[in-house]
Amino acid sequence: MVLRPEAVRERLLRLEDVISRLEELARLDRRALRDSFRDAWAVERGLLLGAEIVFDVGNHILSAEFGASARDYEDIIVQLGTVGVIDPALRDELRGLGGFRNILVHGYLRVDPDRVAEHLAVAPARFSRFAQAVRAWLDRRPD
Repeated sequence: MVLRPEAVRERLLRLEDVISRLEELARLDRRALRDSFRDAWAVERGLLLGAEIVFDVGNHILSAEFGASARDYEDIIVQLGTVGVIDPALRDELRGLGGFRNILVHGYLRVDPDRVAEHLAVAPARFSRFAQAVRAWLDRRPD
C-alpha cells in the first residue's frame, strides 16, 4: 500500500467539518442530551464520525508508511505515538477513544449521557490537535 497524502488531507477536511458541528452541539445545555433524542443522536453521531476519521487516517498512515497493522483501535493511537505522527501528550489524550467508539457502536443500550457530554466537551479540541499533528507530519515527510 502506498501512502496517499491527498486522501489523508481529504479526510482531515471532513474531520474539520465534524469538529465545527461538534463545537456547535457543545453549546447545547447538558440536559438536552438527556431530554432530546435528536440532540443526543446528533452528538453521538458526530463523536462517532470524528473517531472513525481519526482511526481511518491513523490506520492508513500506519499501514502505508510504516507497514504496520494495529490490533485494535486503541493500538492505532499507541502506534501513531510510537512512530512520531502524534506526540505523547496527544496520544494520552486520545487514549480511550477506541473503547468509547465501541460503546457508541455496540453498546447503545449502555450509552451514558454524562459520558457522552464529557467526550463532547473535549473532543473538538482533541480532534483538531490530531488534524494539526497529522498535517505537520505530512509536511515533514520527504516527497
